[in-house]
Amino acid sequence: MIRIEADTLEEAYSKAASELTCSVTQITFNVIQNPKSGFLGMFKKSAIIEARHKNESNLKSQYDSKSRSKKKKIKINKKSNQLVNEEKKFQKPVSKKIIKKENTKQTIAMQTALIEIQNDINTLFIHSCFELDKIKVKEYREDTVLIEFDGKDAALLIGKEGYRYKSLSYLLYHWINMKYNLNVRLEVAEFLQNQEEMIERYLVGIIERINSIGRAKTKILDGVLVKIALEALRKEFPNKYVGIKSSREGGRFIVVNDFNKKK
Repeated sequence: MIRIEADTLEEAYSKAASELTCSVTQITFNVIQNPKSGFLGMFKKSAIIEARHKNESNLKSQYDSKSRSKKKKIKINKKSNQLVNEEKKFQKPVSKKIIKKENTKQTIAMQTALIEIQNDINTLFIHSCFELDKIKVKEYREDTVLIEFDGKDAALLIGKEGYRYKSLSYLLYHWINMKYNLNVRLEVAEFLQNQEEMIERYLVGIIERINSIGRAKTKILDGVLVKIALEALRKEFPNKYVGIKSSREGGRFIVVNDFNKKK
């Protein structure tokens, strides 16, 4: 296990990966101290982590075994052209190194974002009047974070017809997307899960109609339901036009039809 100190968590993760000569995904981290910028240069704190390879106990034996095997091959083939071929086996193509480096950067960036977002959200809501469990932040997809609110008063964050949920989702998305370039999936007391199940049942008839006559439109949908239905229908009909339209009264609905073809 090694101890790393750096200005940011991202830099600390990168240093740990460099010293342990492996990918960030192969390392177990323990954050000892989160970095703080301080105020006017005062009270600044560095990021401190402890890191170890997930398979640390097996590394030495694996290394010794590989080292002995490699020396034996070199000795046997040192007077032949096979030595060159053996050395080439240990060389990775440049393209793979570049891909691995990029993947490592993305993993570090995501881990840093998850820690910072979770700390900031919990710091914000600890001063609220709602009784909540610790807010969890996880990776949902490589470009999306999942934020989960639960606890005794979590349902109060939804509000009548989901108006508080929509406001909270809007604020979190614009903050996180602007700072970390990530999308947000917000779950509050299973509200999103229930909405997805409801719209899935409703879309059964719409999908049957599209399969029958090639087109259809939904009823007026509110808030998060529009987004859920849009994603579901685009996944179901990737070769059709699936878009959002607005009624005269300002309500939104989804239409599905064939793409217009130029004659």
